[in-house]
Amino acid sequence: MKTLRIGKLKLKNPLVLAPMVDVTDLPYRLLCRRAGAGLAFTEMVYIDAALHENAKTKNMMKTCREDSPLGLQITGDRIEEFERFVSREELWKDYDLIDLNCGCPSLRVARKSGAGSFLMNEPEKIGHVIRILKKTGKPVTVKVRLGFDKNNVLEVARIVELAGADALTVHARLATGGGRVRADWDWFSKIKEVVKIPVIGNGDIVDGASTKEVLKICDGAMIARAAIGDPLIFSRVRDYLETGKEGEVDFKKNLELFKEYISLQREYFGDGVDLSKVKYVGGRFLKKMKGAVRMREEFHKLKRLKDVEEFVESFK
Repeated sequence: MKTLRIGKLKLKNPLVLAPMVDVTDLPYRLLCRRAGAGLAFTEMVYIDAALHENAKTKNMMKTCREDSPLGLQITGDRIEEFERFVSREELWKDYDLIDLNCGCPSLRVARKSGAGSFLMNEPEKIGHVIRILKKTGKPVTVKVRLGFDKNNVLEVARIVELAGADALTVHARLATGGGRVRADWDWFSKIKEVVKIPVIGNGDIVDGASTKEVLKICDGAMIARAAIGDPLIFSRVRDYLETGKEGEVDFKKNLELFKEYISLQREYFGDGVDLSKVKYVGGRFLKKMKGAVRMREEFHKLKRLKDVEEFVESFK
């Protein structure tokens, strides 16, 4: 299996866990790393929230020694806030790279804050922010869509590279297109023709076969929704790339990982755990299992982390 280099950072493999809101906190990243993910990112953090260091944001930015290599994903629209961020080394020193999110598809986020995918409408601002973030001395990556409501990804890709970014992740949909529109992988080849920095493909990568197809074009493959509630997708994909064979989902092992996920939530967040987040991810662990509908109904009624712990311990 090929490796992936981003600036001075060399990854053990090209399999990347996508940054996902309410999913990729520290406990979940650890599970995916142990299953074979070569790189992971924090949940998307607003630059102003990082500057204010409120409790929720600090939990989103929490990491540990095992959680590496790790990218801190940030977004925002005010240049002065990025400058303040760079001046405060304690906010970014513990991460291996910094990723600028220009792809969050939430229209509420985009139109209200001017951040996320709305930045695709302002390519020059993207370049300006990259140049600011490069002052940290860390590798800087950028995650984009094909565009906000019109395709301008080639223009953005050129600006990203010229500004000094070390890699580009492309989600092959428009922000306004929605998840039901099939990702257009043809754009990966077009982007590779105009930039020399590594390109990581994202969108509709759900198994070993789709990962292999994307890696024929791109330098890395980013797995998103298919990894929610199924960390072992990384070990199955890795096996497929190495042997051409991909095993079935192992529900027994997945339940053990569900228990471990809850244990890690307790370990790292204690009574400050975000129960709504745990329920969202936990419900996905139960999906497709025998009796899943009934189990998920019971699970979502739980009110305390202790109740959740007792629920998962009852599995046989």
